[in-house]
Amino acid sequence: MVRVGILGAAGYTGGELIRVLLNHPGVEIVFANSESNAGNKVYEVHEGLLGDTEMEFTAEMPFDKVDVLFFCFGHGKSEAFLKEHEVPANVKIIDLAQDFRIAGEHDYVYGLPETHREAIRQSHHLANPGCFATCIQLAMLPALKAGLIEGDIHVNGITGSTGAGQKPGATTHFSWRNDNISVYKTFTHQHLLEINQTVQELHPGYEGRVLFIPQRGCFARGIYVTAYAHCEAPIEEVQRVYAEYYGDAAFTHFTTKSPDMKQVVNTNKALVYVEKYEDQLLMISCIDNLLKGAVGQAVQNMNLMFGLDEKEGLNLKASAF
Repeated sequence: MVRVGILGAAGYTGGELIRVLLNHPGVEIVFANSESNAGNKVYEVHEGLLGDTEMEFTAEMPFDKVDVLFFCFGHGKSEAFLKEHEVPANVKIIDLAQDFRIAGEHDYVYGLPETHREAIRQSHHLANPGCFATCIQLAMLPALKAGLIEGDIHVNGITGSTGAGQKPGATTHFSWRNDNISVYKTFTHQHLLEINQTVQELHPGYEGRVLFIPQRGCFARGIYVTAYAHCEAPIEEVQRVYAEYYGDAAFTHFTTKSPDMKQVVNTNKALVYVEKYEDQLLMISCIDNLLKGAVGQAVQNMNLMFGLDEKEGLNLKASAF
């Protein structure tokens, strides 16, 4: 059994991680840390877990009793935490924040299985990709690697309210979010850094820009991305490249029918689709932002890191209706 500790366990990702790991046959949750909720039952915060567990949040962090730590902190807190606390060298870390996603003076592996599966298997410290970054990259990866597209890549993506975290804010308030749509961080979204890093890794010297317009949707979970770029290759060649690229992927599936977001919500699946319009290639992908975009991918990475079946604990059904 892989012994797990969860830090920042009271937020959306913490609750979703507990939900998934409670049903993972190869995992024991040793502790779920939340100082502000210490002593409270987990289901008192994550009410969907009522009847599933009697676990309590704890302020303790017994690192010596776990094999892996999941960091479910807000962005910027993981690096600060590690400067203040000493994690034993034998304990692996999976960070769901953006602190270590960009290559630098650290040993964190970027945890996108569709590009780094073998490196993930050998990793000790792992940076889980961002939700928008995951969805956008999955739309483009095969075309980039095969050199099928050129020039600027235009991206639109719409995300559910859970992507903003559990703490209430002006743009997550029901009366504002419901029956509404808006854009934010136009062309400047923080996930562009890791997206551009992968673009240069798969297609060194690629000169086009990734022009991204994020949108807030009036639904709770899910991400739907549409992207397009110049492409001279016939659609039959593009489809072949995509089908081959994702042929052995555990959760990413190439489809020849334009997908609906409901097909992936509440699962760790990603669906990817392409179409040609004259010299423009349309690339579509959709995921659940809390699962394939966060917790599900983190568990998928944990499975790889510990030599488990990549799909273990992640056979989740979509709520299509």
